[in-house]
Amino acid sequence: MQRRSWVGAAYAAPTALVVGVLFIVPLVLVGWMSLNDWPLLGAPEINFPENYTGLTDNELIADAAWFTAKYTIVITALLFSVAFGLALLVQHQRRGVGFFRTAFFLPVAVGFASASLLFLGLLSSEIGPFHTDTYISWTSGSPNLALGSAVTLVLWRFAGFNMLIMLTGLQAIPLEIYEAARIDGASRFQLFRRITVPLMRPTIALVLTLMIAGSLLAFDQFWILTRGGPDNRTTSLVMVIYREAFIRLDLGSAAAISVVLLGVLVVFNVIQFGVLRRRSQ
Repeated sequence: MQRRSWVGAAYAAPTALVVGVLFIVPLVLVGWMSLNDWPLLGAPEINFPENYTGLTDNELIADAAWFTAKYTIVITALLFSVAFGLALLVQHQRRGVGFFRTAFFLPVAVGFASASLLFLGLLSSEIGPFHTDTYISWTSGSPNLALGSAVTLVLWRFAGFNMLIMLTGLQAIPLEIYEAARIDGASRFQLFRRITVPLMRPTIALVLTLMIAGSLLAFDQFWILTRGGPDNRTTSLVMVIYREAFIRLDLGSAAAISVVLLGVLVVFNVIQFGVLRRRSQ
């Protein structure tokens, strides 16, 4: 038994080492940096709690927090609806369904930064295909157009990925349950409401967690497409962290924002999994 324990520990050691070096150590370092006045060049000095109390005085952080929350709500609702709809569309084996599954999933193969640059070119009034009689800036003309451009990009890029996760959950539901319900006279809506949605709850929770976490950490699409414009109206919290660290050269303030954002993600996940566990009992 002791030998098996040592063998198990030896197998787990490489993973534990990677997690420790790439996650635990950076996390501890960020927490320590948030307690210090830590310039990019120079010696750090402890200034707790100034980095945290100073967050309330930064108007850009408040605007970015509101925009990030609004973007998270919009993209989560749209992305979940599109991905679930696509999964239901290609759920059953029929002629040509393999082609559509591949076509829906194909955008995932494009890197996110590359996809953002692709959309930047497509939406360009100079080289893009969308020409109008009057000049329209799809990425910086107005906050709504800029947000819509980013949302369209994310839907195109991630709908297929989330579709695949949901498709896996759908195919894990035994067909006998549907057949028994049909014999009892259940309609398609009743099958969806009483069987599909309840049995898909763990998969839905996983997908929503990934969507919301990814939305709260949004960076590439806004940094490449809009640069936070117009007038910082599409600036996300991660963009604020980047600016604090590499433009204002204040790593302590950037670390404090990161810790707060991490706390929000942890609280959200705890609440979500708590609700899921309660409903599953």
